[in-house]
Amino acid sequence: MLFFTPGLVMASWVTRTPAIRDSLTASTAEMGLAMFGLAIGSMIGILFSASLVARLGTRTVILLGASGSALSLPVVAAGSMSGTMVIVAIGLGICGLGMGSAEVAMNVDGGEVEQLTHRSFLPVMHGCFSLGTAIGAVVGMALSAIAMPVSWHLFAVSTVCLVAVPAAVPAIPRGVGRRAASARHDGDIVASTSSLLRDRRIQLIGVILLAMALAEGTANDWLPLIMVDGHGFDPAWSSGVFAIFAISMTVGRFAGAALVDRLGRRPVLAASAISAAIGLAVVSLSPNPQLAVAAVILWGLGASLGFPVALSAAGDSGPDAAARLSLVATAGYFAFLVGPPVLGFFGEHFGLRTAMLIPLVLILVAVAATILTPWDAPANKAAADARARG
Repeated sequence: MLFFTPGLVMASWVTRTPAIRDSLTASTAEMGLAMFGLAIGSMIGILFSASLVARLGTRTVILLGASGSALSLPVVAAGSMSGTMVIVAIGLGICGLGMGSAEVAMNVDGGEVEQLTHRSFLPVMHGCFSLGTAIGAVVGMALSAIAMPVSWHLFAVSTVCLVAVPAAVPAIPRGVGRRAASARHDGDIVASTSSLLRDRRIQLIGVILLAMALAEGTANDWLPLIMVDGHGFDPAWSSGVFAIFAISMTVGRFAGAALVDRLGRRPVLAASAISAAIGLAVVSLSPNPQLAVAAVILWGLGASLGFPVALSAAGDSGPDAAARLSLVATAGYFAFLVGPPVLGFFGEHFGLRTAMLIPLVLILVAVAATILTPWDAPANKAAADARARG
C-alpha cells in the first residue's frame, strides 16, 4: 500500500497534464519548468532522507513523506483552478519532497526483507508502485473522457491516500534504519560519501540508474503530451496510452523478481535497457500512431526493472544501506531534476518526439554500463562483518 499510493498520486497528476496545461495556457517549455518543481522537491527529499532515516527510522519518514505527497494534490488542483503556474509548481514540489524522502526509507525496508529472505523483493514492491500508476491512469482516462474537473479528481485521490497511508504504516517495524546511526557510535565501519563516490561499482550503478530513471520519468512527465502533440491523440486516449505504459511497468516488475533470482542482474537489466531503447526509438521516430502505442509496451517493460534492481544492488554492496541507497538514488533524481526542463526546451524547439532521442542515447550508455558492472562481486570484508553483526 505504501508503494501503491505514490503511484496513484503520480498517475493522477500525469493523466491530467493536458487539462492542466490548457487551464494554465502554458507552452511545452513552461510545463517543463512547472515539472521542475517536482524534481527539485524530489532531490531535496532524497538528499536528506538518509539522515532522517538514521535519526527517526523508516516508519516515521515513510508516514511523513507519503502523507506529504498525498497532500500535494489539493495544491496542484488549486493552481489549476486559479490558472497560476507557480502554485502548480509548489504543489509538485511538495509531491516530490514527500516521495523523495519516503523513497529511501521504503527501499531500506525492502532491502531488509531481501537480506532476511535471500530473494529479490524490491522489484515486486516497485511493481506495487506501478500498479498504483496503472490504476490511477485508467481512472484518469475515464475521468478525462467525461470531462470531470481536475480539482474534483485530485481532491478525491488525495482523500483516498490520506486514509490508506496511516492505516498501512503500523505494519512497518519500529527502529528499522536507526541501526546505521547506532553503528557509528559503536565504531562500526560505515562508508563515507567520498569513499562511495570512488567505488567503481557504485559509479556504474549510478549511471544505469540515471539513464533508466530518465526513461521512466520521461513517460511519467511527457507521455500523454507526446501522444497528443506528436501522434494526434485526444487527451482521454493519451491517458489510455499512459495506462498501457503503467500496466507494462507493473507486469515487468512483478515478473522481474523471479527473473533476477534465476538469471542474475546483468542479463535481465541489459535486456530491459535494450527493450526500453527500442520502444523509445519507435515512439520518437515512427509516424504511425498505432505502432507508437505498441512500442510503449516495450518502453514500459524495459524501464520497469532499472530502478528497483539498481537500488537493490546498491543497498547490497556494503554497510550503511541507507547511505548507499541515498547516494545512488540521487543519480536517479538528478535525471528527474534536469529531465523535465531539458526535454521541455528541446520539445519546444524541435518537437517532443525529437526530444525523446536524449533518453534514448542515455539508455544505450546504460546497456554498456550494465555489461561492465560487477553485479555479483562479493561485498568487502567490512560489509560482510557489518552484516554479520546486524
